[in-house]
Amino acid sequence: MEDLSKHKMDAEYFHIDEYAVKIVNKAKEENRKICAVGTTSVRAVESSVTAQNHLKAAEGWTNTFIHPPYDFSIPNALVTNFHLPKTSLLIMVCAFAGYDLIMEAYQQAIKEKYRFFSYGDAMLIL
Repeated sequence: MEDLSKHKMDAEYFHIDEYAVKIVNKAKEENRKICAVGTTSVRAVESSVTAQNHLKAAEGWTNTFIHPPYDFSIPNALVTNFHLPKTSLLIMVCAFAGYDLIMEAYQQAIKEKYRFFSYGDAMLIL
């Protein structure tokens, strides 16, 4: 089995402004859903967490590789594509929702002939 902690990710640029921070942190304090739209958003917000597990304003590059086991600090819901097998994006989604649930969803997607990859169908994980 591959040691995922040794994997090197490509860096992605992100910008999180104070307005977004206020909205997200208010939602956290009220125990509301915080839905990340896309894996890049997940990487961005998880790269911008305070010691109190709140979002902070930040701008820069992240090369964060999220893989199981991972304790998410910001999002508790996710909209994402059906990613290709053996990709870091699929690994992140499995860290978010659990391997078994995601594999069950993928089997259903294959059965129903969903389109995979960037311009394919998407799923909402609650």
